[in-house]
Amino acid sequence: MVQVLSSQSGHLAPVSFVERLAGSEAFRAMFKEGMALVEDAAAYLDGPGRAEAKALPRADALAYASESMRLTTRLMQLASWLLLQRAVNEGEMTTQQAASEKHKVKLSVQEVASTPDAFHRLPARLRDLVAQSMRLQARVIHLDQLLYARKDAFAPQDMRSPVADQLARLQAAFAS
Repeated sequence: MVQVLSSQSGHLAPVSFVERLAGSEAFRAMFKEGMALVEDAAAYLDGPGRAEAKALPRADALAYASESMRLTTRLMQLASWLLLQRAVNEGEMTTQQAASEKHKVKLSVQEVASTPDAFHRLPARLRDLVAQSMRLQARVIHLDQLLYARKDAFAPQDMRSPVADQLARLQAAFAS
């Protein structure tokens, strides 16, 4: 958070780079990436993934089921958060409303459910989708923590600018 001098009041006003990032082209790219990942995973799991799962041995099929459920859950959490933040960016809801709605979105780190050996035996496309979703999850959680961490910790202090104070003193000295 950087503070800049307000020309009208002479007070410092915060400029939140995090909020600007959340409303930037970078966020829009993350949003598109997340929604495309949701679509790709759904297409895979409903199509080729079903056939690949049926061809797996029983233990690996169980690992496939666990990973696909965890992938689906992770992606739904991410999509919910991305949609909520997009609503804030587009002015459909305030940051405060989004913060109060966030309790419905259980954004949490979800690691791989399988052992490394079992995970390695899963179809490559599922492993790739899991890896992509985990990278996106890390980025979204980081942005979420920056945006919705205790806002009071970054609340601007009611301070006057030292430059504004000096200008006021000069104006008072020359006015007399």
